[in-house]
Amino acid sequence: MRKHREFLFPDLTPLIDVVFLLLIFFLVTSVFKKEDLALLLNLPKTQHSTQKVEIKDINISLSNGKLAFENIVLSLGELDNKLSKIINKKKLINFRIDKEVKYEKIIQILDLLKKYELNNLALVNEKDYTHE
Repeated sequence: MRKHREFLFPDLTPLIDVVFLLLIFFLVTSVFKKEDLALLLNLPKTQHSTQKVEIKDINISLSNGKLAFENIVLSLGELDNKLSKIINKKKLINFRIDKEVKYEKIIQILDLLKKYELNNLALVNEKDYTHE
């Protein structure tokens, strides 16, 4: 008489349930970024609407201790080098400044922009929704 071997397969339903629960958990808890920013800034708020930031624009961010150009943290000298290479002088420059930054730091950046005749400047802020 021949013995038949029975192959036992585990039930995969609970495993699939766990995978779907993990997938839902990660989707719900993940943060979808609107913009890729190198510095976390506390921008000043305004009651009026703000300008839309375009990807094709040049982005400069300034916080108390750091400076970022196109989402890359660099020094003031490196920023000088990057600004000197800009050919299109009419390109819009979005300047994000943390509200705790000293005025002296802002003036240093504005002087560099003026040095290379980059005058198309937009100061980016956040809209204050509490006054609506």
